[in-house]
Amino acid sequence: MGDQLVVSLCSPTLAGLKTGNLFNVDMDDRQKFIQEVREFNQRLCKKGLRMIPVKYTKDHALIYLYRPSFLKRDFANEEVCQILKEKGYSCTNADLCVAELARHLNEDQDFPHEIGLFLGYPVKDVKGFMNSSAEGVMYTGFWKVYGDKESALKTFDRYKKCTEIYSDAHRKGATLEELAVVC
Repeated sequence: MGDQLVVSLCSPTLAGLKTGNLFNVDMDDRQKFIQEVREFNQRLCKKGLRMIPVKYTKDHALIYLYRPSFLKRDFANEEVCQILKEKGYSCTNADLCVAELARHLNEDQDFPHEIGLFLGYPVKDVKGFMNSSAEGVMYTGFWKVYGDKESALKTFDRYKKCTEIYSDAHRKGATLEELAVVC
């Protein structure tokens, strides 16, 4: 798992614009991969970032890169907490919620659509997707929009611009540590 992959898939989280990102990585050697994750966390924990594998398959891992302080802030929202409680989470502890999300990803037959709350998506959009992924969609970008389309479009533009700027800076020699901001 290289830094360029993280930059290309997670720039808004690195820049402090987004709570988190999920992405898949190929994994040949699980022990080597776990060591890479540890090294990433050592490099960027000072920036307020954490990387956790939340699901393993034979050759892949699903990675959750996030800002724990943002997740805690997001989960303080009453609507978010209500949705999480209905899904069996204890929203009083964000770290336990991440562990519970990993359990859902690995054990449940259905995909946990509340995952959008872990990524910083608007509550109305997460609820819309959970109720009916096809009905009421106003726009599809980084997520399916059911609520405030104008706000979502502005956010999508910010995410795209951030990714372009970060990818360009990384190609020109900026390190992941230099690109990740402290929040």
